[in-house]
Amino acid sequence: QVQVVESGGGLVQAGGSLTLSCTASGLTVDGYAMGWFRQAPGKEREGVSCISWTGSTTFYAASVKGRFTISRDNAKNTMYLRMNNLKPEDTATYYCAAAGARWARLIPGDYSYWGLGTQVTVSS
Repeated sequence: QVQVVESGGGLVQAGGSLTLSCTASGLTVDGYAMGWFRQAPGKEREGVSCISWTGSTTFYAASVKGRFTISRDNAKNTMYLRMNNLKPEDTATYYCAAAGARWARLIPGDYSYWGLGTQVTVSS
């Protein structure tokens, strides 16, 4: 049984930082890419960042590039998203996802396994 669980969300002031974590377990594929997505009320889910199985390849949405950093520790089955200089427009529910391949694009359809999300709220 595959489980994907996010943690680390919360309330932060604009300009502040947060680190999200995501742990994936139960995957039987030989390596899997992971990604972060977010969804604000009334908006579509959008890709934030993704990372290959080895961590050597990463991709960021233009809106977060230079502020967010994605990383992973496969020994711990955990992926991270360090978010710096947060803005009110970053407020959303953040979802972690795992793909069935070692690389995946930053689009929801490339991911098979999803967490329930963690809320990030940035106050102005």
